[in-house]
Amino acid sequence: MAIYEHLTEFAGLPVVEFPSPDPAVLRDALAAPETVAWRLHTLPHEDEATFEEILVSFLDEVDAAEVTALIVGCWGESYEDTAQEPRDLLIAQADRFPALRSLFFGEFVVEEAEISWIQQCDVAPLLAAFPRLEEFVVRGGDGLEFPATRHGALRRLTVQTGGLPREVTTGVLASELPALEHLELWFGIDWYGGTTEVSDLAPLLEGEGVPNLRSLGLRNSPWGDDLVRALAGAPVLERVRVLDLSSNVLTDAGGEVLATAPAFRTLERLVIRYHFLTEAMEERLRAALPGVDLHLSEREEPDHDVDDDGTEILVYYPEVTE
Repeated sequence: MAIYEHLTEFAGLPVVEFPSPDPAVLRDALAAPETVAWRLHTLPHEDEATFEEILVSFLDEVDAAEVTALIVGCWGESYEDTAQEPRDLLIAQADRFPALRSLFFGEFVVEEAEISWIQQCDVAPLLAAFPRLEEFVVRGGDGLEFPATRHGALRRLTVQTGGLPREVTTGVLASELPALEHLELWFGIDWYGGTTEVSDLAPLLEGEGVPNLRSLGLRNSPWGDDLVRALAGAPVLERVRVLDLSSNVLTDAGGEVLATAPAFRTLERLVIRYHFLTEAMEERLRAALPGVDLHLSEREEPDHDVDDDGTEILVYYPEVTE
């Protein structure tokens, strides 16, 4: 699946583009910059303003001191322009954004770049530049780095990729994020750099370093059944109230674990959107987890293929890859 639509809401606020195609919307947003989430972006495949020029214009027109939510979208051509320049430009102006609490870095949609074409960078300097940031979302795994860091205010961290490198997972889980309440990781496949395996999640599953974690999204992996088996005995579930297992290759084998392991019965909410569970297993889960707010949707069927000796096989893919 590709990501076709830009966000219309971020951090609980409506999104307003800058530059905006609607003068009336822009006028209202300029009068109260704290009431919207601002999206800064270039136009792909067009020789118009650069991201630097757009940022300069934004700072000239908008009272950045009042901005609480910012989305950095397309910054140039995929495969050519990396995230390092927009990252450094934003860091250089960090003191202009004292109220910034939510940042989405790399909100590209498919017409701008497939998720695995986004040329990312080391994002830890962004966290260092904005010590009061409470929510950080990054999209794109190619070139992404997240060395172990410390951030005392961050409450929500989301990493969206079609292939999550093991080094990024290791860095995230080794970071000191004492305020973190929500963690969401999209793993993807090895073809697009997804070298993370279930075993790499051991520190998280043991509950290390996340004393306030209450919401956990472990999504978009080809090993959803193994993930569920690991979660079934994981100490971290003793504190997690909301678990999101969407977009994984999750079959009835994993569904049986969800239905029988006591650890999942203490959840308040379980979300599984896009899965390979049969209809019968869906009903089994609903019966087995009566006290859980269970959201099951988008049942998928595996693809049919043949192996080298001509035997027909079933092929399963997580939802977001390229």
